Amino acid sequence: MGDTETSAPGPADPGTPEITAELIRGLLRDQHPDLAGRTLRLGARGWDNQLWRLGDDLAVRLPWATRSADELLRKEHTWLPDLAPRLPLPVPVPRRLGEPSARFPRPWTVTTWVPGTPADHAPVPAAGGPAAADALAAFLTALHRPAPGGAPAGRGRGGPLAEVGGWFEEQLAEATGLGVVAAADADAVRAVWADAVAAPPWTGPALWLHGDLHPANVLTAGGTLCGVVDFGDLCAGDPALDLAAPWILLPDDAAADRFHAAYGPAADAATRRRARGWAVLRALVGLLIGEAGVRGRAGGKRTWGPPAAASLRRLLAGAERG
Repeated sequence: MGDTETSAPGPADPGTPEITAELIRGLLRDQHPDLAGRTLRLGARGWDNQLWRLGDDLAVRLPWATRSADELLRKEHTWLPDLAPRLPLPVPVPRRLGEPSARFPRPWTVTTWVPGTPADHAPVPAAGGPAAADALAAFLTALHRPAPGGAPAGRGRGGPLAEVGGWFEEQLAEATGLGVVAAADADAVRAVWADAVAAPPWTGPALWLHGDLHPANVLTAGGTLCGVVDFGDLCAGDPALDLAAPWILLPDDAAADRFHAAYGPAADAATRRRARGWAVLRALVGLLIGEAGVRGRAGGKRTWGPPAAASLRRLLAGAERG
């Protein structure tokens, strides 16, 4: 599930103890003693959680930086076991829940381990585009089903694009100010966004969405997709949010076209316009996180920059072609 260690948005939360193998071993002995004898090794330090591999087929996820991670872990534990069996790509299925205790004051989970390398470290090559397009289309076709009434809402995701217009403007202003988006391209970026905002809204049922499909949350092996991780932003809403993924994850327009031909039911023109808006916003976020990594800043991940730059180039070229 990505053996590459990544950075966090900042220092660990001051109320969270230092996470070590000894701490995790103690938590397992206290609450899940049948797992306490398995080998432990650090898998990754992510944006919200640390991931430790537990034996060959399990992983322990513990929140360490953001306070919102607690709720996200509980959400995954509640909903993902029911969704996972219908998904055609492996996902980390929650198996156990650890409750807050004197040893560790936050919830934590034990999930299945998904082998693979995050796509920001091992992107899909052009030769793998067709297979990756088919895999991504099959995954989202299976996931995008009407969600029940009690399904979680997104954190500023899955609703109308206009609701996150301020976020878009902030990201664009920072990206142009740092020079990661050329000033000459700013108007073209804004035009793609404006077209997406002006598209007719989603009027269908709220569908299940992954909510955070970017290269660090998708795994690859052998040049194609082999797993999807981090369902902390699982929510119900407009599928355009997830349908930004072809521009973000696939290597070229031919693969994106193949995705749209395979995804079903086929997205209408308005949904694809809204998806382009989400893709532009995702690209801006990726560029800024990548630049922060280049500059050695907290939260920076330099591997996010190249795929974000490539996706933005494609989005702007597509807008020029109409």
